[in-house]
Amino acid sequence: MINISNLSLTYRGSHGTHAAVDGVSLQARQGMFYTLLGPSGCGKTSLLRCVAGLERPDAGEIAIGDETVYSSQLNIFVPPHRRRIGMVFQSHAIWPHMTVFENVAFPLRHRHPRLASMEIRKKVVAALALVQLAGLEARPAPFLSGGQQQRLALARALAAEPRVLLLDEPLSNLDAKLREEMRIEIRQVVERLGVTTLFVTHEQIEALTMSDVMAVMKDGRIVQEGAPEAVYRHPADSFVADFIGSSNLLNGTLGAVTRGTAGARALVATSIGAVECHPENALREGETVTVAIRPEHVVLLGAGAAPGPNQFWGTVEAVTFIGNLYDCRIAIGAARLRMQLLPSARVESGAQIRLGLPPEHCLALRP
Repeated sequence: MINISNLSLTYRGSHGTHAAVDGVSLQARQGMFYTLLGPSGCGKTSLLRCVAGLERPDAGEIAIGDETVYSSQLNIFVPPHRRRIGMVFQSHAIWPHMTVFENVAFPLRHRHPRLASMEIRKKVVAALALVQLAGLEARPAPFLSGGQQQRLALARALAAEPRVLLLDEPLSNLDAKLREEMRIEIRQVVERLGVTTLFVTHEQIEALTMSDVMAVMKDGRIVQEGAPEAVYRHPADSFVADFIGSSNLLNGTLGAVTRGTAGARALVATSIGAVECHPENALREGETVTVAIRPEHVVLLGAGAAPGPNQFWGTVEAVTFIGNLYDCRIAIGAARLRMQLLPSARVESGAQIRLGLPPEHCLALRP
């Protein structure tokens, strides 16, 4: 439903040029929830605005459904109001002088071809019911809570029955509990309607819990695309490993690679010693690599644990309570590793402990 091919957008200013979008291609199928994830300045919002028609790219092509809405080669640029999109902005963009009903009805009153009043009312009522705002039609928009205003913005975007829904960090202004509730509600609404959705966020938890497919962006490019679990478990490089969740990263040199039925294995010489790990397929012996292991995979070994690979002694520098877990910072020489423990396995600051880094969870990646 959304096809983007080799899209580029450059911002030009008094201090030079900046490639906000650099040759991006992607495809979001009908009904797919596709997320653009990355740090500030990576180009995700610029890419979304190109799809919306709010920015005119320099090169490439964008198609929504079977209609090409932008093509540099064919000199096509369809304006935003003719793209049949629904968009929800980070700031909600609610009109404070209007009621709930009028906020949703306003864009319908100005669409072409014009709709009859009864048809507008029908669409508004249906959209408000979809986002659980039925009965609040006459309420002034400023009198809604933050979560209700976000639902109102979503209802306004959906009332016109768009071909695609564009969401630009719509949850960033909500508190933590409300964000969690809205993640579930937005996903349920999108699934119910089967509308193709392009979602922009810098919050990893939103991308992991809401997406069918997510694309991690850096410097205007997509560096990895895939299902959330696949990207989390098999990051393409150290940037993705560190940005999606958190990872312990150890730089080193890759030793000889052996390949068997269980996959490739290799030893990496690091500052804490040799670490057995799974190397990325394209890596070769002698390359500089980064070993990544997530804090939840670091194991606290008891006194009776059998010797094995990737076992190290360290000193507990800090223990932080984060609710259902203790987040521990462990010093191994000059290196610092994080480990997450259940409350039943708590350790004390200053304690000497033995850690295990299971080889199956250690990945050797390009730096």
